[in-house]
Amino acid sequence: MADTPTPRRSKYGYAETVERLSTTLRNAGNSVFATIDQAAAAQTVGLTLRPTTVIIFGNPKAGTPLMAAFPQVALELPLRLVVWEQDGDVQVVATQMSAIAQRYGVTGFDAQIAAIDHAVATLLDTVAS
Repeated sequence: MADTPTPRRSKYGYAETVERLSTTLRNAGNSVFATIDQAAAAQTVGLTLRPTTVIIFGNPKAGTPLMAAFPQVALELPLRLVVWEQDGDVQVVATQMSAIAQRYGVTGFDAQIAAIDHAVATLLDTVAS
């Protein structure tokens, strides 16, 4: 499995993509722990960055057992996704839980990992064209 996820093009504008993803996450019972406007952060130090937002999200029911068994996984949980706009196209990407599990040698959680990957893919499908 590739460790670098493939971005997907959104069928919505930048702000609407961020809003739809956040709303869909919450409606599915996830927590949105933070929404970070990277472009705004860049402006605070006199730099410019294309519109870029990181959404940090997860569900403690899914992540806690993984972190309890494999503490290093907490370096990458909760999950993150990034939305950015470049040349009029809005892209969205999230790391697959299976890639994280592989990186940290997680075993014994195949069904849970597959379910998380499926949920994230379904989330991205809500905005992908």
